[in-house]
Parts: sequence; C-alpha cells; structure tokens
Amino acid sequence: MTAIVVLVAVLVAALVVGALLRARAGTVRETEAAPAVSENRRTLLTEAGVLGGAGPTVLHFSADWCGPCAAVRRVIHQVLGNLDTRLAPNLARAVEVEVDIDKNPALAKELGVLSLPTTFLFDSALTQRYRVSGVPAATDLEAALTPLCDPGTSNP
Repeated sequence: MTAIVVLVAVLVAALVVGALLRARAGTVRETEAAPAVSENRRTLLTEAGVLGGAGPTVLHFSADWCGPCAAVRRVIHQVLGNLDTRLAPNLARAVEVEVDIDKNPALAKELGVLSLPTTFLFDSALTQRYRVSGVPAATDLEAALTPLCDPGTSNP
C-alpha cells in the first residue's frame, strides 16, 4: 500500500512540474540587466556574430536535430519582417543571429542554455534584455523588440 501512495505522489509531483514548465515555454521573460557585459561574454558573442551597434539582436540557439527550432526561425522572420515595415525609417532595425549549439558550446554555457530552442534579445550595447525558452509567441516577441529599436530606450 505504501508503494502505491509513493507512486501516486511521484506522479502528481511530475504532473505539477510538467505543467509549470509547459506554462513557461515560449514566454518572453525580461532578464535582470547586468551592470556591464563581461569581456569573455562580449568575445563569445562577437565570435558568434552578435556585434551590437545601432539596434537590438535576436540570438537563437538551434541544432540540426531540433524540431521546434524551425518554428522559432519562422516566428523570428515574421516578426522582423513586420517590424521592418511598421517602424519609422529613423529607428534601428533588429538583427537575427542563429547559433548552432553543437558548434558553440562555450557561448551556450556562458548564457546558461539548457534546452533548445532558446532565444535571447540583446540591446545595442550587447546587454541581455529578454530570454525565451521554447517557441516565442510572435506578438510577445514583437512587443519586446519594438522599444529596443528606439535608440533612446534600447539601453537601460
């Protein structure tokens, strides 16, 4: 009888944890801005193609074997296309960088990537502003990127 109670308790705990993880998947979460980007992080980001500059960067980790990563690509392309047509000409444009986690494990470790797909939004100063685990909703991604495209609001 004790074994059945333990089994039921484990199953309930697993269902609760699974529900919590599923609820977070695809949510664009604001991250705490660090006071300065470390030199190691800046070097790893630059080597991956995240250069900073005028506008924000959308960095997403993927792999050949990752099925949901294709959906992330479609959402990002859709959002960036919408922003290009909707933003005023004087505002900065977001840049997309896709990184293969198998070829860049050091950057994945530096950013704390534990699962795929994972997407980061960096402002023009290479400060991490948002993080998404899973496939982001297009409306949430666009809402997070829009203020970062304005040079007056892109840096904390």
